[in-house]
Amino acid sequence: MAFITRYNSFWFGIIFASATWTISLYLYTKLSKESYSSKWSTSQPFVAVNIPNKDHSALLKHETFLDTNKVDGDDILPFEGKGKSAYYNKRKYFKNSDGLIKHLQPVAPKSSKTLPDGLNDLGLVRNLEDQNIRDEGYSKHAFNVLVSQKLSLHRTVPDTRHPLCKKEKYSEHLPSSSIVICFYNEHYETLLRTIHSILDRTPEKLLHEIILVDDSSNISNLHDDLNMYIRNNLTSKVILLKTHRREGLIRARMFGAKEASGQVLVFLDSHVEVNVEWIEPLLARISASRTNVAVPIIDIVNADTFEYSASPLVRGGFNWGLHFKWENLPTGTLATEEDFVKPIKSPTMAGGLFAIDKSYFEELGEYDSGMNIWGGENLEISFRIWMCGGTLEIVPCSRVGHVFRRRRPYGSPSGEDTMTRNSLRVAHVWMDEFKDYFFKQRPHVKDVPYGDVSERINLRKRLACHSFQWYLQNVYPELSLPTDNAERLRQKWKAVKQPKYEPWHSRTRNYIGAYQIRLHNTSLCITSLKDVKTRGSLLMLAKCLRVKNQMWYETDKSELVLAQLLCLDASERMPKISKCHEMGGDQEWRHRDKTQTPIYNMAAGKCLAVEKVENGALVTMELCTQPERNQWDFVIAT
Repeated sequence: MAFITRYNSFWFGIIFASATWTISLYLYTKLSKESYSSKWSTSQPFVAVNIPNKDHSALLKHETFLDTNKVDGDDILPFEGKGKSAYYNKRKYFKNSDGLIKHLQPVAPKSSKTLPDGLNDLGLVRNLEDQNIRDEGYSKHAFNVLVSQKLSLHRTVPDTRHPLCKKEKYSEHLPSSSIVICFYNEHYETLLRTIHSILDRTPEKLLHEIILVDDSSNISNLHDDLNMYIRNNLTSKVILLKTHRREGLIRARMFGAKEASGQVLVFLDSHVEVNVEWIEPLLARISASRTNVAVPIIDIVNADTFEYSASPLVRGGFNWGLHFKWENLPTGTLATEEDFVKPIKSPTMAGGLFAIDKSYFEELGEYDSGMNIWGGENLEISFRIWMCGGTLEIVPCSRVGHVFRRRRPYGSPSGEDTMTRNSLRVAHVWMDEFKDYFFKQRPHVKDVPYGDVSERINLRKRLACHSFQWYLQNVYPELSLPTDNAERLRQKWKAVKQPKYEPWHSRTRNYIGAYQIRLHNTSLCITSLKDVKTRGSLLMLAKCLRVKNQMWYETDKSELVLAQLLCLDASERMPKISKCHEMGGDQEWRHRDKTQTPIYNMAAGKCLAVEKVENGALVTMELCTQPERNQWDFVIAT
């Protein structure tokens, strides 16, 4: 009897299980016909959409192109962010399909910032010839020659002055100026733009002459071409001279100054563009006192794009290795609006751009002719100005743009470390016992030869100059000394306005868009090869998924920031993600306001592309003339 009971229970279990499976299969089939699955899988890309009331029977289940409509900004990373469950519950999910492509179109991103003066495509590398021009330019000049030679010689630049500067009135009787520009192997069009900017923005009555000193350049035909251009196109106020041999910046400036006949010498570098009403504020300060040495604010001309941008108000300083540095102004310097247009006393100057009364320059001892080529001369003349009775001022209402190159494209003909030699001359002539701090910083230079400095020591005695201790106490009391105790260091730290420090990865950025970047006509998106926090990670194509390493954020500075952490960087042929330096150039990207757009970096002159259209293909920088591999869609999330 027990056996029969167990037997009946066995058959009852089989019948019950079969019925359960039958009902389950029926319900599954029924529901599958009525709707797509509400589940998602990370094995295939899915898109989240709000479906309008219309027939979707044409949507196919096979994988194809990925597209999406807008989603809320808070839900930009639904697979990884908070509230993931709620996100999935309120939307339906569909596999990629041809039908979905027709139903959903990429949303055009907000307009990418446009550079002034038509700069958008000036650096575009269209062919091998352009590439050679660009590469050779960086090698010879350390800036983007391809852009510079296409840029107008008379381009306008933004007026970067404080608004109050426009209300300043200057005397009708300012002194005349001789502008001295020394150059060695300068790029031709860049030098011409320097000259034309001066002619275009300097009142004729204030411009006595422009003296160009060719320091024995060896670029073929540079001197002859420039001479011909001046004769055929420019005023007789532009004078071209040439040294008999390579002298270097310091002695070449002395050579030019001796030939000058204006009341004021204005020394400028050969790759600058002067701004609106630039010279009047400088001459006004010298007119007020002949011992004032006036320095303009040095604005930035980007070496990669030639975009002109304003510099903040800072002053010059130095460290005990005798390296020049920019630093913030002393606390309280800018207490009122009017302070933004007043002259600012500066312990040192960068040295490339300044104005000085010609007779005072000569009385002060010009430059140290024992210095070679370049380096240290700016600190030497800064110390000498202050210690020997003069004043060094930054004049905020005078602005001059300067191409800040990544490196110096030339050195000493003999291979000498001229920066060290010249710094040693500064230390031995001007720093008294404080030169010991220099040698503690750079003990290896003690035995480096630096030439005879007796003439400069005699000059210091003849001018009855102050001691270096006087300079530190009266001109640069904020400079930290190796002997300062903790309390003294705190006091000096407080004496200079300190910006609030923000780690680079947490700085506030103005994001104007967020999206995936998809290779046109594919379901492949740009993805970081490594974790989103890994600096230097290359990029590749991968199946489009709403994950962090595919989510790009565009800033108002035209940066593309992956997961709001690292910036897309075009400094090499293989683009990568790098720390955001906020200086444009190789991290500044351009695109059109529609789908199927190239993504162009002006510094590189190339576009984002891939060598192969396949999953895992690495992203590269290529010529922008290959549309099948460099057209991208922006899949927006805002």
